[in-house]
Amino acid sequence: MGVLDLFLQSSSSVSLLGALVVLLLVYIISSSSFSSQDDRKEPPGPKPLPLLGNLLQLDLKKPYSTLMELSKKYGSVFTVYLGPKKVVVLAGYKTVKEALVNNAEEFGERDPLILAQENNQGHGVIWSNGDLWKEMRRFALTNLRDFGMGKKACEDKIIEECGYLLEVFQKFKGEAFDTTQPMNYAVSNIICSIVYGSRFEYDDPEFTSLVDRTNRNIQLVGSPSLQLYNMFPWIGKLMNANKELQKLISANKEQNLRLFSRLKETLNPQLCRGFVDAFLVQKQNLEESGTNIYFHNNNLMSTVLNLFAAGTDTTATTLRWGLLLMAKYPKIQNQVQEEVSRVIGSRQVQLEDRKNMPFTDAVIHETQRLANIVPMAIPHRTSRDVTFQGHFIKKGTTVYPLLTSVLYDDTEWEKPRSFHPAHFLDKDGKFVKRDAFMPFSAGRRICLGESLAKMELFIFFTTLMQHFRFTPPPGVSEDDLDLTPRVGFTLNPSPHKLCAVSCM
Repeated sequence: MGVLDLFLQSSSSVSLLGALVVLLLVYIISSSSFSSQDDRKEPPGPKPLPLLGNLLQLDLKKPYSTLMELSKKYGSVFTVYLGPKKVVVLAGYKTVKEALVNNAEEFGERDPLILAQENNQGHGVIWSNGDLWKEMRRFALTNLRDFGMGKKACEDKIIEECGYLLEVFQKFKGEAFDTTQPMNYAVSNIICSIVYGSRFEYDDPEFTSLVDRTNRNIQLVGSPSLQLYNMFPWIGKLMNANKELQKLISANKEQNLRLFSRLKETLNPQLCRGFVDAFLVQKQNLEESGTNIYFHNNNLMSTVLNLFAAGTDTTATTLRWGLLLMAKYPKIQNQVQEEVSRVIGSRQVQLEDRKNMPFTDAVIHETQRLANIVPMAIPHRTSRDVTFQGHFIKKGTTVYPLLTSVLYDDTEWEKPRSFHPAHFLDKDGKFVKRDAFMPFSAGRRICLGESLAKMELFIFFTTLMQHFRFTPPPGVSEDDLDLTPRVGFTLNPSPHKLCAVSCM
């Protein structure tokens, strides 16, 4: 998609001439953007154009693919310009690990996108930095664990939610349906029970609208037009996609304010029901002692929205990829269901079953690897000047750890572009961990909900495999099932339907 096409499509009232005039003015203001006054060896990269940078070389529908191609030419550490913004890209398992793990301090800051900065103002846990980030992450981790993450209490919540999800799937009686909403609602209810202290019914409009808007937000943020917004905020305000995004975010904030108000009215400091209660109690205690810095309403709102989005989208999306892959590769589905039948039979799936189910575990891991949900990670930023693999990177430089290049690294994976569960099995069929398995990123900014996601993936996926056989809709062959991801900040499957045929 051409850059000028996007400008023309964004608003019927904006002429091409007007857009070009604005571009010219911005170029005059930022004409020195690409000039380097430092003779130290910086990472190589394609020559940028004034103002546009390397934009014309990028496929904005799948920029991670363009960056993968550029890494073949310029190496594992290279520079691109996203508009006037300089970005250093890290490619390949060894390079990404060296940066995020071995040099965690230098590469551990978050670089907020323009959209994130406007909507979070540096609050919350995903886009924040410094002491605020440390305090919010510590508090979030502590309380997610206190309210069940990684514990038997959380396992029980997931098992309970599986029952509701099975009922939804059974209602279709083997007819083709879109798995998106029921899967999103089921997974979202787990984070809701931890954050708000209760789950919601799947027909509760307050709940479904919150989940659906969040899903749409994630799709919009990765759209070509909002990628342009992040590069050129002066012009991007004219983008219709941004207007839609702001409406959705405002609606989600208003809805959360109502939820917070109801929780506050019934708050019992001696019996916190979830994360929001714990935050409100901490806020109250610190205000009374006069030492409150970080526990305020903006941080509560941003952190809850962060947890809700992260706790819903990636896990639900991975599960949907898993079901799609089972329908596309029925022989692998046969092997999973044979193992489920042999190890579990008709009883309730338990987390402890995982150690006795190496093939199912390998299928889940391979789904995460191939699905490549967050291909470019969330942008990092250098906290100080650093010399890395012989290249000088200045303090404050945006850094993209290209997770696609890790999960598809052909020096680490035997069949990087294929669905190959044997990647995670030894010659005896036992499960093996792989160092280059990095879907949750790594280092200081590793996903704080990793243990919850792993628990959800195993219990939801195995339970569904126990109860249903997934097939393409009538008239559609396995070969016809499309594995091309939908455009978005995370890579969801393209719209599709599956049949869930009861096998119990």
